[in-house]
Amino acid sequence: MADRPPLPPFTRETAVQKVQAAEDAWNTRDPHTVAPAYSEDSVWRNRGTFVTGRAEIVTFLTAKWERELDYALRKDLWAFDGNRIAVRFQYECHDAAGQWWRSYGNELWEFDEHGLMTRREASINDVAIEEHERRIAGPRPGSERGASFPLR
Repeated sequence: MADRPPLPPFTRETAVQKVQAAEDAWNTRDPHTVAPAYSEDSVWRNRGTFVTGRAEIVTFLTAKWERELDYALRKDLWAFDGNRIAVRFQYECHDAAGQWWRSYGNELWEFDEHGLMTRREASINDVAIEEHERRIAGPRPGSERGASFPLR
């Protein structure tokens, strides 16, 4: 099995790198780009949905990005310890009817010794917004990871 650096135990620097790598991958909106970061038997709770394994992750993400159009995500490190990382995030997307949404959430991640995520717990809340209220569009400029996003 190939390692997926950075590997635990995480330092602040390597935890920030792991968070940025996740943000970059998810912003591709390609389930086959995202799924290799997770172990073959990875377990997810995403809102009220439970997913196990890479194949189910690909199926879940494929359906997600068919519904959540023009998806753009920002993640920020919240805390880390050993092989665990906590992040907060926001993403924006619109549905097929043109309604824009901003989703706020927290994720708890756990990694194996190879740097693959074995567990992901995500709690997410959605707020309807108008298109002119959007503040996330495209990749994060310059990857300055120290800056946090506004909560409102």
